[in-house]
Amino acid sequence: MHAATTPARPRPRRRLRSIAAAAVLAAGAIAPAVTASTAHAAPLREVMFVGNNWEGTADVIKSSGDFGGIGRINVVPDKSQRLTAIYLNPINLAVFLGIRATAGEGHDQLVDDLYSTPDGSALVASRPSFGDVVSIDLATGKVRWRFAVSGYRADHMSLSPDGTKVAVSASLGKVVHVLDITTGKQLGSFATGDKPHENIFTRDGRYILNMSIGNVETDFDDPSQDWTKGDRHITVADASTYKVVKTIDMRSRLDAFGRKDLSNAIRPAVLSPDESKLYFQVSFFNGLVEYDMATDKITRVRTLPKNPATSDDRTTFVNDSRHHGLSMSPDGSRLCVAGTMDDYATVVNRSTLQEGPLVTASKPYWATVSGDGRACVISESGADQVTAIDFGTGQKITSVPVGDHPQRVRLAHVPATWTGTTG
Repeated sequence: MHAATTPARPRPRRRLRSIAAAAVLAAGAIAPAVTASTAHAAPLREVMFVGNNWEGTADVIKSSGDFGGIGRINVVPDKSQRLTAIYLNPINLAVFLGIRATAGEGHDQLVDDLYSTPDGSALVASRPSFGDVVSIDLATGKVRWRFAVSGYRADHMSLSPDGTKVAVSASLGKVVHVLDITTGKQLGSFATGDKPHENIFTRDGRYILNMSIGNVETDFDDPSQDWTKGDRHITVADASTYKVVKTIDMRSRLDAFGRKDLSNAIRPAVLSPDESKLYFQVSFFNGLVEYDMATDKITRVRTLPKNPATSDDRTTFVNDSRHHGLSMSPDGSRLCVAGTMDDYATVVNRSTLQEGPLVTASKPYWATVSGDGRACVISESGADQVTAIDFGTGQKITSVPVGDHPQRVRLAHVPATWTGTTG
């Protein structure tokens, strides 16, 4: 246990001076689900969407306070139709069963990432096992539109700062599709490394970053077999032309810091408020990395505690993730880390990189920030609940039950009058 310290005052924001700096900035600049300035035809309510991956539903909960449940959305109202199409296509069926046997841990992956439309009338979600992105009408529970991705598997998404575009990884197609969130029309696409994963828009909306994580479904996890994991790098694309303008491979930066043992597959990442530092997790590692944008160098690596009950056998880590989930308090003084395989979450002092109390959690898979900025909210995929942790004290606030195997948690908006189950 460690005592929490007084949050540091954020430093003034600095202007970006290069595409490289912009690229690293973007890795932490996760856009809000809907901007405050968006004009709406009807009053909206800020909420959190919780994607229940194995169940195919999304819980809608309060974005702060007691985080109480508001309603539930069926994200697979067309399940019978989709399964019929899959079973009639041998290639699609092979991928579908492969996802179940590997990344799905014996389950179908029915909802990964999810956001709301600007007017709050629909949920837009990526569905890995169905290989698509869909828009679900919150009033009727029906599919408004569907977009099938390249390669039969959809993964992480990111929303543009103005809330009008969503970028989705086609993890088997080595491409990112950018869609109009209202119509589902493809606006553009760009090529990536192997197994594109996280997508993030820069705060000005000018660039999209994609982080390819390579082959995480194999058991070739020993460092000597790293070459089998494929091409892993950050791809920076222009968000207007969708042309790739830069790629960044952390391999050489980690090597220069003396950490050749660490993977260059970047998982969750977050940027400091003054845009000077990027913090990220990598495959197999129980800890986090600090990267300085101005010098283009790794500056600190922090190893966090292991759970004595957790095996060090890398082949037992779910999809190569020992720790998967990272967020930062709005003032930049605290990081919140989801220790996935070590069954805890902890708030880390950004100045010292010293962890606070280890909050017991069952396979925490994501970390985000509450609507009021006071808490870190993690998804406990092993306990079917989300848990809020106070950024200031590092102590647990509350846990709220949700559906089967929650993963992504995103701030969103729904009509102020919406209170019930959809579908």
